[in-house]
Amino acid sequence: MENYNKYLPTSELDNKWGMTLLNVGCGQIYSTDVYPAAKHPEAYEFKWQNGRILREYQLIYISQGKGIFESGSSGPQNIEGGTIILLFPGEWHRYRPDPSTGWVEYWAGFKGHLADSVVGSSLFDRRAPLIVTGAHPDIISLYEGIMAHTRSELPGYQPLVAGMVVHLLGLVFALSRQRTLTDERGDQQQLVQKAKVLIRELAQSKTAIQEVAAKLQTGYSHFRKIFKKHTGLAPGQYLNQLKIERAKSLLLYSDKRVKEIAYELNFESENYFSKFFRQKTGLSPLAFKQAYCVTHANA
Repeated sequence: MENYNKYLPTSELDNKWGMTLLNVGCGQIYSTDVYPAAKHPEAYEFKWQNGRILREYQLIYISQGKGIFESGSSGPQNIEGGTIILLFPGEWHRYRPDPSTGWVEYWAGFKGHLADSVVGSSLFDRRAPLIVTGAHPDIISLYEGIMAHTRSELPGYQPLVAGMVVHLLGLVFALSRQRTLTDERGDQQQLVQKAKVLIRELAQSKTAIQEVAAKLQTGYSHFRKIFKKHTGLAPGQYLNQLKIERAKSLLLYSDKRVKEIAYELNFESENYFSKFFRQKTGLSPLAFKQAYCVTHANA
């Protein structure tokens, strides 16, 4: 997966919406990596020995791996893949992946009176900052959507991504409630959800689709049968759909050339990517981008 992080400016107009996005990103932390990496602004850096205190809320999703978290209100707790960490302003905390596994993380930092109303209500509790949602592709899809809009920073993007953060909070709350009422561990549906997360994170890597089954500790033919039963698509078809959606996002919200997008999505060549894109959408990549621009110019 592509590591990404961005820290965002806000205006007086943005602040009037009641919530602003301050930062967003994702990254794969390998077992040999130093954590946290020294690549963030001073206000966000911390060492495990000291921890840190932020002036904002942060919603951090650990999709794979495991680690440990500790805060002033919760004490130390273990983290497994499929867990949200909800950080509160003014709360001392620290967290890190297990050196034996590493982890994959997504995060969004935000603030505002709307955030205070939603997160500061009785729906969420700083004494229980770890929210188990399980593996869920819709969570990652929302993070990816937020990141896509922050790449271009088009006019009015802040209220849009703030709304997506509210959506994300609502989804996290709903999933945690559903897991409380119905324990689906070991069920086929949870296997498929985990597979969707893994495949989504493979969309930008050269890892073979068969390795998803290996990570789920099941045979590929069995995994393929279950996945198609629940989704109507074979794993490879699902991966191709994700690549098309990712390609559309990059065409519309980045200044990358078609050749660069083909390389990022691990296609053999620009020509092969263009042919594949046309088969799935009916348009070449450039025609798709031009059609979008013409439509919005005439709106």
